[in-house]
Amino acid sequence: TREVGADVDRADAVVRMEDVRFAYPSGSLVLDGISLDIGRGEFVALMGQNGAGKTTLAKHFNGLLRPTRGVVRVNGHDTRSRTVAQLAGSVGYVFQNPDHQVFAETVARELAFGPQNLGWHQERIDEAVARMLHELGLGAHADAQPFFLGLAERKLLALGSTLVMNPEILVLDEPATGADQAVAERIMHTIADLNRTGLTVLIITHDVILAAEYARRLIVMKDGRIIVDGAPAQVFRQREELEAAFIVPPQAAELAWSLDGRVPQDLLTVSQFVAAVEEA
Repeated sequence: TREVGADVDRADAVVRMEDVRFAYPSGSLVLDGISLDIGRGEFVALMGQNGAGKTTLAKHFNGLLRPTRGVVRVNGHDTRSRTVAQLAGSVGYVFQNPDHQVFAETVARELAFGPQNLGWHQERIDEAVARMLHELGLGAHADAQPFFLGLAERKLLALGSTLVMNPEILVLDEPATGADQAVAERIMHTIADLNRTGLTVLIITHDVILAAEYARRLIVMKDGRIIVDGAPAQVFRQREELEAAFIVPPQAAELAWSLDGRVPQDLLTVSQFVAAVEEA
């Protein structure tokens, strides 16, 4: 499996949520007493069925939502004392549907929009845009209108428009949904490489294989609460809690468990399983 990220000290929390409750104006309670630290440099997968509160929780990181009760701190600052624009310098958010954040006339202008709003000088903007076009393989589309691109390319553009601003924390809602395997791997490899350099990553996903392959920590939610939080190998063995959240562990993990000790019991991915069998 990929070694994603380094060991982190959660005392160095870039995000801290303290007894957070959130209810919409209708009165519907979505988050119910969330206390959570995300350490600098972590790679976290947030999982749970639709309606569990995953996206609502993540939108508190960049101020798109504010707690009804409790405190959310990003780099030590209460998000209620910061505007969304101020938080955008620290927290990048990539929506599940790229059409919710892509709007400029060309790909290059889309990539330049965020840095322009942050007041970067033109030479720095041009260099950053050129780098993103190259790293995401979008160079041939620089002058194209985003809405004429395929879904995969629009997902890459939405990612690039966030990464171009060099955030410390990157939140992605279902980063691989709708992309073919090659593009999904390109997206995840890019994110993993950035995590190795210190970027804190949180992905919201239903994909247990993706979570097992890349994340170093899994957080499972149900009915607005965190019910499991830990290393993937530990979390995927919490059968009762996972069933309550309608999560099925990766098939490679279930096969390893069925072999009753003949292979390591912490295997999560096909590549890990194959390597263990070959070694045995």
